[in-house]
Amino acid sequence: MADKRESESGLSRRGLIAGAGAGVVAAAAFGAAPASAGDANDDEDDLLLENGNIHTMDDRNSVVSAVRINNGVIIAVGKEAEHGHALVKVDLRGRTVVPGLIESHSHFVSLANRPGYHVAQWELAKNVNEVLGYLKARRQAGVPVGAFITAMGAGTPRMFAEQRLPTLAEIDAVVSDRPVFLYQSGFGPARVNTLGKQFFESLVTDVPVTVGADGTIAGGSPNMANRALYHLRIRQTFEDKKRSALDAMAFTASVGLTTILDQTLVAAATGTLNPASLDPQPTDGLPTLNHFRMYDAWLALHREGKAFVRLQMNFLHNQGFIAELGGLDKQLPELKERLKNQFPFFGDDDMLRTGGIGEWAAPFALPSNANGYAVWLESQRQVAKARWRNENAQPGSATNVDSIEQVVATYEQMDLEFGIKDLRWGLQHADYITPGQLARLKALNCGVSASGFRWLNGTPRADGLPNGPLYPQIWASGIPMGMHEDGIHIAPHNPWYALHYATTGLNVLGQQINPGQQLNRQQALHCYTRGNAWYINRENELGSIETGKFADLVVLDKDYFTVSDAEMRDIRPILTVIDGKIVHDTGALPVRR
Repeated sequence: MADKRESESGLSRRGLIAGAGAGVVAAAAFGAAPASAGDANDDEDDLLLENGNIHTMDDRNSVVSAVRINNGVIIAVGKEAEHGHALVKVDLRGRTVVPGLIESHSHFVSLANRPGYHVAQWELAKNVNEVLGYLKARRQAGVPVGAFITAMGAGTPRMFAEQRLPTLAEIDAVVSDRPVFLYQSGFGPARVNTLGKQFFESLVTDVPVTVGADGTIAGGSPNMANRALYHLRIRQTFEDKKRSALDAMAFTASVGLTTILDQTLVAAATGTLNPASLDPQPTDGLPTLNHFRMYDAWLALHREGKAFVRLQMNFLHNQGFIAELGGLDKQLPELKERLKNQFPFFGDDDMLRTGGIGEWAAPFALPSNANGYAVWLESQRQVAKARWRNENAQPGSATNVDSIEQVVATYEQMDLEFGIKDLRWGLQHADYITPGQLARLKALNCGVSASGFRWLNGTPRADGLPNGPLYPQIWASGIPMGMHEDGIHIAPHNPWYALHYATTGLNVLGQQINPGQQLNRQQALHCYTRGNAWYINRENELGSIETGKFADLVVLDKDYFTVSDAEMRDIRPILTVIDGKIVHDTGALPVRR
């Protein structure tokens, strides 16, 4: 059974969450009123969910009607769970229940650091009117005078039926008394309402922001959208960042994600080890933060017992060849310090821990770039020598898999030199990986996390070939296989879009872009649960609803296994349980205490 630790005071960490963290959920969901989360207490240490269709994702793919939870651990499944008294009961009324979804490649820390009162929900909108509805709901939930309402990242015009952002006038019609800032993808452009326009135009600064008459703040060069982002970032307080992190957790739970493998952000590629030199710059886009300080707010919330989503942090290192540092032995200073001074897979309990090196140890370079390749190869050697888990992210292409071949061959070389089979190295994306390459990775005890991000920006190829990934080929190889969205900048955070793409091949516009490369729904869900649990080294704790595993599960508003493809894409959880606590509740089911 998974070990549930107690604090030195004798109080469980989960009890602290009930008093401090879960009560924030309603506010973070801006008025979506999960009553049980707001009233959460230690009674939920003894929780029974009954009368459901609970897909356990165990080895037999068992479907049961009940599950019992105590102190954050599943203690009984099926008929055994139905006996005895429980302090809290949830009547599922025949709803479909699945294990909590696990994201194996995200840049989640960016979402957890958004300035303003952020509206992550805009990525769920299908049209401009729904975007406006989310902005209005955010305002009605309470925003201080002068504070910005923001929506940034994955929401792009391609997602909306009108193929555009709301206009200045449309935003003013729903939020006229608070400034609003909408920022597309990772680098803009952006759009503001009247008060937002007035704010940026009134700045007395060496970094002015030009705003168009229609509220547009252009990207490009100079990138005015990034300048606007800079001015919001430098005004963030630490308490603002903590609130942003709680908002991000609440949104995460609302889409059914219970554990995140965060790939951090692409660090500034300098040779410095000085965090102060990495503070916000006017040229920084959304994917750039001070990578030494980006988790500070989350860590503070965790210490206070307020964090309620599981977080595992990889460490992405972006130092390629830097001539000023000298020869190869002087390169990679940050990676070398990390490997000497950090522990992999280390944390103080089951909610927060470190991971490995990923999504890369150094920028990938082919041998044609002699210096860059030498540094990349040395980074692989340093990680193997230090006995850390390692990842690379390479999709390949329909006509060229040289980059994947380089990764596979290098992993084989590192195994010969140091032995890596017990380290579970990984390959991210792997869109066009060949059967032979899969077999070689499998022999090294490596895993693959296949991408789902092409759902948003993928387009049909002129030659009719699939965009990838070649999901059935990866599945058939028998290699440990997970799946990811690669969310927050180039893709949404919502995992149901990736599941929709993997099972249909359809992009956001309904175009077939991955013909003949679909998984069935059971296989796709396996990737997002048990497959991803293996990928993050937690298959004994997470990924299925079985006795002894941590109690993470999601109650769905629709039956994932039988609804139409269009309905499957729109699935939303009505109840999310993490660590045995109800952290998201729409009020659709009775909770009896």
